[in-house]
Amino acid sequence: MKRGAIFISALLVITLLFAACGAQEGPPGPQGPQGPEGPAGPEGPQGPPGPEGPPGPEGPQGPPGPATEAAAVSGAEYIGSETCGECHTDTFDVFIKSGHAWKLNPVVDGQPPDYPFTEVPEPPEGYTWDDVSYVIGGYNWKARFVDQEGFIITGDAEATTQYNFANPNVGNDAHWVPYHAGEEKPYSCGPCHTTGYSPEGNQDGLPGLVGTWTEPGIRCEECHGPGSLHAENPRGFQMVIDRDSEQCGECHLRGDPTEVNARGGFIRHHEQYEELLQSKHITLDCVVCHDPHAGVVQLRQAEEQTTRTQCENCHYDQAKYQDSQIHPNVAECIDCHMPRVVKSAVGNAETFTGDIRTHMMAIDSNAVEQFNEDGSAALSEIGLDFACRGCHVDGGSATPKADEELIEKAVGYHDRPAEQ
Repeated sequence: MKRGAIFISALLVITLLFAACGAQEGPPGPQGPQGPEGPAGPEGPQGPPGPEGPPGPEGPQGPPGPATEAAAVSGAEYIGSETCGECHTDTFDVFIKSGHAWKLNPVVDGQPPDYPFTEVPEPPEGYTWDDVSYVIGGYNWKARFVDQEGFIITGDAEATTQYNFANPNVGNDAHWVPYHAGEEKPYSCGPCHTTGYSPEGNQDGLPGLVGTWTEPGIRCEECHGPGSLHAENPRGFQMVIDRDSEQCGECHLRGDPTEVNARGGFIRHHEQYEELLQSKHITLDCVVCHDPHAGVVQLRQAEEQTTRTQCENCHYDQAKYQDSQIHPNVAECIDCHMPRVVKSAVGNAETFTGDIRTHMMAIDSNAVEQFNEDGSAALSEIGLDFACRGCHVDGGSATPKADEELIEKAVGYHDRPAEQ
């Protein structure tokens, strides 16, 4: 009986196993509720950059930076000298009467420029003021004229197109002289005659005007830099103040600073930096003697001292000891040590008198002549022709002297007497 029951039980188990193997999987049951979010996995590698989108709107302006020269110039714009004069009134009123401001002057509505001390009476013969766009100079020595195409008026081979003012030092009346007659002369003097100059383009769209500028003439921002940031924030942005002679030397030179160019028996104008470079006076900054806002001409017109310092402030021994009883009463130091060796408009070679004083101040007591053999350059020291013969010459104010007499007097002229 037991074996039968065991056999029947085993048979039932086998039958159930076969039935289970032959059954098919039923459909999935309903999805249960979502479990809680697991922790974030590690960050994967960065993918390639996508295309650049359009720029966003410009942000607000930041606070002003430190008050340095670089900050004052960087990003600044030119605002014009009249704007500078709104605050710096006293300085501007002095400066605007100096020669720097009148290097180049527009003719507006057919009316000539109105100068502080001079008057250009008319344009060259055959022209009216309506034919002239600018006057070059006209402040003191001479005037030239620019036509409505931007070219300097030169005229034909017989024309006289440069106006020279009367000069009592040289002894001439006002008169007209030729200027490159028959040539075409673009106006290319902008680097030293204008403010904010750029060599690109043509000012006013005139083909003869080489380059562009923000103001004609040498105005405030040519030396101090563009002033918009300073005008907006005077305490936050200081203007450039450069007292080094090299700043002046950017314009007051003609070429190689080691050579003083000459022609026709005179040093050519704009040579002051080269002249100073010939002597130990180059160690001085120009502003030691000159107020950069006040010109010599305007101070002379006002009958004021034309320099900040005088020769005797440094050379007091030389001023005291002179081997002459006459010279201290009739001549100044500059008559001998800064004679008129330079010509801008007019000069008289026979009387050794140009219309501008030199800035070479040392005298070679044993040298008579002033220039090299071909007359193209001045020697480094002043010769006795100009140091002495501006007076001691036929037609001069003093008795003519031979070379030997001049040398004998000049050697040891400022030596202290033996008994002192």
